[in-house]
Amino acid sequence: MSAGHAIVVLAAGGSVRLGRPKQLLARDGEPLVARVVRLAAGTAPDRLAVMLGGHREAVAAALATAPGERHDVSDWRTGLAASLAAAARALQGHGGPVLVVGIDQPALEATHLRALLEGASSAASGCAATMHGDRPGVPAVLSPALFAQAPALRGDRGFGGLLAALPPSTLFRLHAPALQRDLDTPDDVRQAQDDGLLDRDA
Repeated sequence: MSAGHAIVVLAAGGSVRLGRPKQLLARDGEPLVARVVRLAAGTAPDRLAVMLGGHREAVAAALATAPGERHDVSDWRTGLAASLAAAARALQGHGGPVLVVGIDQPALEATHLRALLEGASSAASGCAATMHGDRPGVPAVLSPALFAQAPALRGDRGFGGLLAALPPSTLFRLHAPALQRDLDTPDDVRQAQDDGLLDRDA
């Protein structure tokens, strides 16, 4: 029997440009980090690893009743690659695909995650990615072989470059324009609030 999928939720960022924890921004009264973990758990993963770093105590408190494992990223300040390397260590021994998802795409829905998992299962590379223009990015499903390269990443480099290097015909691409929007700046947050994707500040 083939291994099921694991999920890594990237929630260790410090939200420096935003000036407050983006993990705790809310949609329909639910912190984004808790919402993403709930959507991820709904895909019935074998493992669900939530990576924590910046604003750790507040983010962990928002996840008090949420499913999944909590893993601390001690060197989270060095960039995204630290979270991915820590996730690879946490999931050592898992032999199936790994879905990597962030917490700063307020338009994310369960249908996106299911489409990526289904697409990866039939792709020759075993990988699937969300397209950000012409660049593959998260959420993304990584084959065991690709995920195993996480320790070689550095700084803010994620798996985008490795996914882009795959032969085009072997990668499932999800075209979901709403997922190109993230939450890096106060203007991003205001726009998401205006569009009904985030709750307005109390």
